[in-house]
Amino acid sequence: MYLGIDVGTSEVKVLLVDEGGSVLASAGSPLEVSRPKPRWSEQSPEAWWEATLSALGRLKETHPAPLAAVRGIGLSGQMHGATLLDAADRPLRPAILWNDVRSDRECEELVERVPDAPAITGNLAMPGFTAPKLLWVARHEKEVFLRVASVLLPKDYLRLRLTGEKFSDMSDAAGTLWLDVARRDWSDRMLEACGLSRAHMPRLVEGSAPAGTLLPELARRFGMREPVTVAGGGGDNAASAVGIGAVAPGAGFVSLGTSGVIFVVNDRFLPNPARAVHAFCHAVPGRWHQMSVMLSAASCLRWVTQLVGGAGEAEMVAEAERLDPEARARAPLFLPYLSGERTPHNDPAALGVFFGLTHGTGRAALVYSVLEGVAFGLCDGLEALRSAGTDVGVLSLVGGGSRSPYWAQLIADVLGARLETHAGGETGAALGAARLAQLACGGREEAVCARPPRLREYEPSREAAAGLAGRLRQFRQLYRAAAPVWREAC
Repeated sequence: MYLGIDVGTSEVKVLLVDEGGSVLASAGSPLEVSRPKPRWSEQSPEAWWEATLSALGRLKETHPAPLAAVRGIGLSGQMHGATLLDAADRPLRPAILWNDVRSDRECEELVERVPDAPAITGNLAMPGFTAPKLLWVARHEKEVFLRVASVLLPKDYLRLRLTGEKFSDMSDAAGTLWLDVARRDWSDRMLEACGLSRAHMPRLVEGSAPAGTLLPELARRFGMREPVTVAGGGGDNAASAVGIGAVAPGAGFVSLGTSGVIFVVNDRFLPNPARAVHAFCHAVPGRWHQMSVMLSAASCLRWVTQLVGGAGEAEMVAEAERLDPEARARAPLFLPYLSGERTPHNDPAALGVFFGLTHGTGRAALVYSVLEGVAFGLCDGLEALRSAGTDVGVLSLVGGGSRSPYWAQLIADVLGARLETHAGGETGAALGAARLAQLACGGREEAVCARPPRLREYEPSREAAAGLAGRLRQFRQLYRAAAPVWREAC
């Protein structure tokens, strides 16, 4: 048996998987995001640990025998989160998360210090990344910065609590702006530019390699037989790719989670920072990937459901689906920039917008606008990938949003690409983490990383795409018109 643990933004999810790749059980514990000031987003590292213990405790209650047979644990998690520890490995402050955009000034400062930073890291300096967050802490919380002994990413803080060891994998480390992504090693120049050194960093391993052993007291607590290997693991998107078998060059997926991602595997380092395309290491050796990222995707649906007082997200999508074509054509346009935006705009000042409200606008129209706006944002990301020379064929669809056939078809129509859903696709990164655990315990990649069974295909409709083309054009015009306004406001 193998265990995958995913430290998400809204939940810690644990997944129990057998040697054949079948999911036997899962459990989750919710997480809250703190937003003490506009543009801030933080979480308590202790909350990740408590949520993990709670989820594992439920698995012990419901599946004690399979849990006892666990040989390996894999970790995945939200990327970029700055978890700052003192010399006794205690958190110095809440972790600053990936969707925190307070450090735009520090991004400029970082590039001034290292002008060729995009060539080293494969990415533009954006507020979501880890390095600018440390520059912000150095400027605004100097006493905290002077006490920093270690900087860990969210899943790697969890590893510290599980094993007592400080490791990170290549895919997650690539999202810090401290990694030389082509060389798969820390960059001393990027670290020095932030007042740090390798001594502050965890050791690096591939995601499929062993990276610690579960502490004996925890093994006893959950009834596991020792030893239990903990794998390097991966950032959430790289782990999701492993989970749906996207490990060969050219394979890819669309993720509809809190954020929205289009991910394509490469056999070499292919940066294109000019279009805010991310180039990261994959969680498996010798591979990289390109990625477009929009900061708010399924989280937009959650937000609008709460806004209009809907009974639940599925019910609100069903209401939107019942709108006739004329009503959809009259629906407001929605810019999904509730947390700023990355690809292709690199615009932390971007804001969410409903454009075209009237007295006749109902809640179903607002929900449709959100579904469509997220699809349009993904389309902007796909165009950025294509401009980087990346071609995509069939894309898997993963994440919580993949449960909606209506939204899946809308995205296929807008992207002009065939989408597929797979068994276990909604488990996302947790399944990939379990697979990485199996690899760390000696499993063969070709067997462990097979594609899960296909559940459904979504062929793009040319007729539907033609009907959406005008609204996509207006969506892009609206961003260009609004961007100067909110930048001035900030």
